[in-house]
Amino acid sequence: MSVSGDHFNSVFANVVQAPEDPILGVTVAYNKDPSPDKLNLGVGAYRTEEGKPLVLNVVRKAEQLLVNDPSRVKEYLPITGLADFNKLSAKLIFGADSVAIQENRVATVQCLSGTGSLRVGGEFLARHYHERTIYIPQPTWGNHPKVFTLAGLSVKTYRYYNPNTRGLDFEGLLEDLGNAPIGAIVLLHACAHNPTGVDPTSDQWEHIRLLMRSKGLLPFFDSAYQGFASGSLDADALSVRMFVADGAECLAAQSYAKNMGLYGERVGALSIVCKTAEEATRVESQLKLVIRPMYSNPPIHGASIVATVLKDRDMYDEWTVELKAMADRIISMRKQLFDALQARGTPGDWSHILKQIGMFTFTGLNADQVAYMRKEYHIYMTSDGRISMAGLSSRTVPHLADAIHAAISNVA
Repeated sequence: MSVSGDHFNSVFANVVQAPEDPILGVTVAYNKDPSPDKLNLGVGAYRTEEGKPLVLNVVRKAEQLLVNDPSRVKEYLPITGLADFNKLSAKLIFGADSVAIQENRVATVQCLSGTGSLRVGGEFLARHYHERTIYIPQPTWGNHPKVFTLAGLSVKTYRYYNPNTRGLDFEGLLEDLGNAPIGAIVLLHACAHNPTGVDPTSDQWEHIRLLMRSKGLLPFFDSAYQGFASGSLDADALSVRMFVADGAECLAAQSYAKNMGLYGERVGALSIVCKTAEEATRVESQLKLVIRPMYSNPPIHGASIVATVLKDRDMYDEWTVELKAMADRIISMRKQLFDALQARGTPGDWSHILKQIGMFTFTGLNADQVAYMRKEYHIYMTSDGRISMAGLSSRTVPHLADAIHAAISNVA
């Protein structure tokens, strides 16, 4: 006997419509806009000078090798992922000569890109670390607070960005970390801080390291842009390596979305540097217990691409050239935008565009100015004024500069 739907309310009747993700929602709005002049500067993905997504040549080569290898099968990976990938990922971020790696003090597991690596690390800490408070920079990537809260940690912030100088609030940062409880976890962006593009200098990093070690604060690095910020893989890993060199513990989440263009493959790694090899073995065993009920084991294809590139000297060298070309194009976009604003006599000091680094620039535009630019110029960005420099091209810089000039002139 069928029952009329009229007699029963839907079991999901009380589910409310959730708001769009503030970052991904920008792309949703952009896609609905019919204007030929529209420009999407919200999404954190590299684009070519022609505004197209880029697949690296070295990635295509690696995929061909994998496709043509008749011995490859589609069996499950271990819970910890592809062994070669893990070993090579640790080497990439900590350095080929890392003492921690030589002493087998690093537990590395393959995860679902940077987000998955952060989540697995967060859940491990919530289960096994004595202090469940994590301090994240203010501002930070919008997903950080949600990832760590749902992982079971309590999230607090430390000062990072000074809107007046559009640079680092170094004194505020040191004061807030100095006041943090002993043993608290501290999230650090390894390089190319998202969303501000503002990084500490190497001297400032050393100050931060000394302060954190003196208070027993546990560093958790988010490394989403190694090689993508400066064009140098080693320079962009400097902050992480400084902390590993002192022999104490730290965590590092890696993503290959940006630096290998493997956005949709979801390739990442979580490494935990321990005091002893025996400790690292126990830590890895507990990481498996976090991963198994979450997604069982990671996907094979993307990790195989990364491992293929990292273990072949010629392909590795080719990758570094392509990586530097992407970084250099973004640096060039900074210069072009700065010059265009100068040429228009746009009020204010725009030198921060040149000083900031990586994919994003924190323009200093407010939410009303951002809304004005969307309405009048069809330019889409997050309401905090963050723009993706990778979404710009020589052709679109003038349009953006016109929009910024008009917004500054017409909206307080």
